[in-house]
Amino acid sequence: MLQHDNDARIICGESLGTMRGLATASFDALITDPPYCSGGTNTTDRTSRSAVQKYVSSDSASGRAMPDFPDNRDQRSFTIWSSIWMTEALRLVRPGGQALVFTDWRQLPAASDALQVAGWRWRGIVVWRKPAARPQPGFKNESEYILWASNGQIDRDHQPPYLPGVYTQSSPKGKDRQHITAKPPELMRHLVRTVPVGGRILDPFAGSGTTGVAALAEGRRFLGIEGVDAYAKIATQRIADQLGTAE
Repeated sequence: MLQHDNDARIICGESLGTMRGLATASFDALITDPPYCSGGTNTTDRTSRSAVQKYVSSDSASGRAMPDFPDNRDQRSFTIWSSIWMTEALRLVRPGGQALVFTDWRQLPAASDALQVAGWRWRGIVVWRKPAARPQPGFKNESEYILWASNGQIDRDHQPPYLPGVYTQSSPKGKDRQHITAKPPELMRHLVRTVPVGGRILDPFAGSGTTGVAALAEGRRFLGIEGVDAYAKIATQRIADQLGTAE
């Protein structure tokens, strides 16, 4: 375990197995960016290439090698696996808590089905528009999506801010890109604002720790789980840096 204090920590381990060892209803929200197992037009393409091969291109690479991560399930196994870990996440998030889960256009139907099979109450979709997406014949694939759900009815005494349903922000570039599929820190800060101040956020696929950094910046607590040791170390250092900034 890689740990700094009770406000935020990273556990280096397999997500589902680690989640099964955590206490029921010990979190206020699930905010996570799981592997999409996407990035191809057919099953062979999606399951035969590494994450680096699928998601890092010459126009977006940072000029340095980034660690790979498992991303090779086909559509059927992705749906079943997602419903399993999302069911476990429902146990961990208290009644009235919320979930925000990233996906892309290929896995949007599978991920939304899995979320509802797991017992979450479907609430909507947030659009993340990426203006720097590469052009292609026909329509440009310039959006990813955030599935919004709750564990039953959202707390009636919790008054979250009014937030946009569409965000236009570019992915991190250069030295700011610390993960193959890094998300913009400002976008993540908006998402964590749905959680009550002081609330505890779970991210079972923590990557380079952007959700944790955003949580600390917005006065929330955080537990991240990351299965790739190299990314767990990056996330731990980023959280330590953020804690130092806040002191």
